[in-house]
Amino acid sequence: MSEPQILLTNDDGIRSPGLWAAAEALDELGFVTVVAPREQSSGTGRSMPSTSDGQIHPEQIEVNGKMWTVHAVGGTPAQAVLHGLLEIMDVKPDLVVSGINYGLNVGTGITVSGTVGAALEGGSAGIPSIAVSQDAESHYHLSYSEDINFQAAGHFTAQFARMLLNKELPEDVHVLKIEIPVDADPDTPWEITRLSPVRYYTAVVPDRENNPEKTNIGYRVADDWHTAPPQSDVHAVRIKQIVSVTPLSLDLTSRVDLDELESDLRG
Repeated sequence: MSEPQILLTNDDGIRSPGLWAAAEALDELGFVTVVAPREQSSGTGRSMPSTSDGQIHPEQIEVNGKMWTVHAVGGTPAQAVLHGLLEIMDVKPDLVVSGINYGLNVGTGITVSGTVGAALEGGSAGIPSIAVSQDAESHYHLSYSEDINFQAAGHFTAQFARMLLNKELPEDVHVLKIEIPVDADPDTPWEITRLSPVRYYTAVVPDRENNPEKTNIGYRVADDWHTAPPQSDVHAVRIKQIVSVTPLSLDLTSRVDLDELESDLRG
């Protein structure tokens, strides 16, 4: 029986230590094909911009004492997944893994996340997928800082990857979104959670007067994040300080009685 085939990507780019922590952890589970954005691509969601150049550059990286051929793609994380499926891998992978991300992807803003977007792209292709993020202060989010310890996140990446390689997800679960708290270790408990109805990050108005050169909309942690309800991802990872595992569905249809809604709207 051939070994499992795993497609690994991220949104922080091919140079990210989080990506290579995931690669080291997944190496023991099967053959890992790394296809990741050439540049930092945080906040790109599941986008497919026409401005991406689509260039694929093979590189040699040492992982666990072995030389791997990996692939840097001129595109978003979701596009990297498609290039992996359509051009780079000879077979359909058994699993897609996205991460490990610098910073949480929780609450109602997760569709912004390139980490989650890449996993959703894998899920839309009918492949079990996971998105893994490590809590980190915002000044680390766009960095490749070595100050972040990804050891526990790597452990849980391999743990849930192993689960998905051996068990089928329920029909309406396309992605497992995994959030690792600060100071987690391999013995940190985990629980199944829902998305918090509270938006964890809030937008910040650009400071055009004092910094006219940099006018992007910024973000910060919302003041009311602590109101996230029990059994939500924010409550688990920030208040209980445990690993949050949220099942995501590509079916964005509201869970209402459709006939009743139609009657109300027509009435």
